[in-house]
Amino acid sequence: MNTLNSIRRSVANHSDDVFLRGEFNQFGSVAQVGRALRTLMMDGTLVRLRLGLGLGVYANANANANAKAKPSVPTGKPIPVRPLEVLAPQALNKLGVTVMPSRLTQEYNAGRSAQVPASIVFNVGRRRIARKLGFNGKAIQYERA
Repeated sequence: MNTLNSIRRSVANHSDDVFLRGEFNQFGSVAQVGRALRTLMMDGTLVRLRLGLGLGVYANANANANAKAKPSVPTGKPIPVRPLEVLAPQALNKLGVTVMPSRLTQEYNAGRSAQVPASIVFNVGRRRIARKLGFNGKAIQYERA
């Protein structure tokens, strides 16, 4: 079985919504995995979650694989079914970062504020994070406690 089919089968069999590139290293060399991931992105099976440069964090975008993604109504391009607010904490947890709701989100959830937070902000404790996660021009922000 070649690298592309191995990665395709692995994505279909996982219940995760987010995948790191390192999870696919067992299926071949860096170049083979890169080509296979590019092919899966062109097919609409995977979507890359990132802004800027760097190795990717991928979300499943295959509408037939456990209904994890769907085509966008206006553009027809694949988008994840789960919003970025759900996918980003999963990706950060896989990277070893403990994620908590932001101060504004905690105040809204406790009923101390009636203002809904406008942007996606996560409290990452005392850690400094340089990775920028986003999709389709929408990015998450980090709040340090």
